[in-house]
Amino acid sequence: MSAMLTGRAWFVATSLLLIVLFGLANLALQPVLAPARLDFTERSLYTLTPATRTTLRGLVEPVDVTLVYSRRVGQDFPRIRAHAARVRELLDAYEGASGGRLRVREIDPVPFSEAEDEALAAGITAVPTQEADPLYFGLIGRNTVDDTRIIPFLAPEREGTLEYDLTRLIARLDNPAPPRIGLLSSLQGMQGDGRETGYSVLQDMARNYDLVRIEPDFVSLPERLDALMIAHADTLNDYQLWLVDQYVLRQGRLVWLVDPAAKVAGSGGVFDLSEAPGSSDLGTLGRHWGVTLADGAVADASNALPVQTETPDGRATIAGQPLFIAAPPATMSRTDPITSELPRAVNFGAPGALLADPAEGLTFSPLVETGPAPSLIAAERAVSEMSPADVIVAYEAEDAPRTLAGRLTGRATTAFSGGKPPVPLTGDPVIDELARAAAEDALAHIERSAQDVSIVLIADVDLLDDGFFINPNGGAAVADNGTLILNALDAVTGVEGLLALRSRAEALRTMTRVDDMRAAAEAEFFEEQARLEDRLVESQTQLEALQAELAAGMATGGELEAGLTPAERGQLQRLREDILQTRSRIRTIERDFRRDIDGLEAWLKAVNIWGGAGLMVLLGFGLWMRERRRMA
Repeated sequence: MSAMLTGRAWFVATSLLLIVLFGLANLALQPVLAPARLDFTERSLYTLTPATRTTLRGLVEPVDVTLVYSRRVGQDFPRIRAHAARVRELLDAYEGASGGRLRVREIDPVPFSEAEDEALAAGITAVPTQEADPLYFGLIGRNTVDDTRIIPFLAPEREGTLEYDLTRLIARLDNPAPPRIGLLSSLQGMQGDGRETGYSVLQDMARNYDLVRIEPDFVSLPERLDALMIAHADTLNDYQLWLVDQYVLRQGRLVWLVDPAAKVAGSGGVFDLSEAPGSSDLGTLGRHWGVTLADGAVADASNALPVQTETPDGRATIAGQPLFIAAPPATMSRTDPITSELPRAVNFGAPGALLADPAEGLTFSPLVETGPAPSLIAAERAVSEMSPADVIVAYEAEDAPRTLAGRLTGRATTAFSGGKPPVPLTGDPVIDELARAAAEDALAHIERSAQDVSIVLIADVDLLDDGFFINPNGGAAVADNGTLILNALDAVTGVEGLLALRSRAEALRTMTRVDDMRAAAEAEFFEEQARLEDRLVESQTQLEALQAELAAGMATGGELEAGLTPAERGQLQRLREDILQTRSRIRTIERDFRRDIDGLEAWLKAVNIWGGAGLMVLLGFGLWMRERRRMA
């Protein structure tokens, strides 16, 4: 008996000792093992990219990042709660990979607390909710000299660019000066500072760069520009073209968007009405570089973007619009960093086609192309309201892809061999004197670039419009239009290391089995539902006609249904019964539509709630039976 007690005491003591040693080992190895992670997620959601690791390892001084999150309020919004967990876990990975140079903390800004004062003072957005307390969900970054950068609200819709936003914020705190971008555009959505108004692309540009507005009548370009972006500008005079020419030769950083049929600019535009010209081209500079626009807009039946249209009998249906091209990643360059990491399509609207025969010393590389059999449509027709059927009638398939976007690199020469052209005069003495002074202050004319140029050319401006790539229900991007523009600006300004971060996979993924079940249910039920709804409308129309007759009879002194024949009374009764039956059948279809999905949901709940407990019960019962047999 004493030997048994001694054995039991030894077992207990050994177990306690092992527990203590395990805890001490965890504490001792925590600093060493904190950065170590095993990422088993399908899309490596928690594996930091080389660009992020390089940024974190290259921090010269410590950076403090504060996550501002209203925990109690956020619990009422499942999508916010899930995104907060994603942000928190990613920040932990950042902190572990930084070697102590990044310090992360989290505050909960409950009302009237010091944390709320800190969040409001930094500029974190207070989002109103149905409750009395607002929702705070943003980031505050500070460096050792008290420079502050914030992300006012971590919207779940931007989850795909989360790592890019975090890394860019940290990089800016380490090197506070953002690239300075000059923007020249006639599009209404590209006006303003991009903080509250304008296209989503403009707002993203304002978040990432120091934007400088260039007026259409400019006689000089802003100083110290890291890149120049021209998006469907008004016709430039020779002096303005010379300024752009000289900027390219000196800086070599240009992103230029033109369009032969700009739907967002013409008076017949479907998304935005403005006074911008209906077409634009590369003009003198493009011809000198050896890049021009083909006559007409491009249609691509193989990559047609689905749009809602009407059938000849007036019913709404979905059909591919060849003039709206959803260029998939397969049609993009897989070697150029601007497009190599884009996981989604880029949506174009009646784009042009770039024809390239580059001048000596220059190289042209396609970035985005059409499918193998595109067609050219007259620009004046393409900018109008052509239906998909109209486009198909006018479609004349070609035997080679067309280039929608490309990149021009190499050593360039001036398009103005005669030197600086005269500055145009307006007749106003004051304005003309200022123009002459600006011309005198302009840098001396040069003939050849001192370094390789990097010019990104895109033959479409409709892709900037939110209607082509932003889901109006929630504001999430459904295509990579914005990423293409930001990647192009990053590429020409020399920040190519961060390009891949914009294309990280989203943590939130749909359930493919549920999607398949929903598609099957749609195929099975929607056609019958549409037929029943048409029948319901027809029955209700007939019923309303009979009721109108009854109402007229009452107005003239008759009694309700008194003037109807037995056949008409029977018809009235049948219509009422038919309407009730049809409505009942539609409700049954809507209920059956989710039957299989609800069954799967119930089964998953049962497995999640009772599966683990059931396995533990079975395991315990098995061990009990085994011990009982051994004792027997």
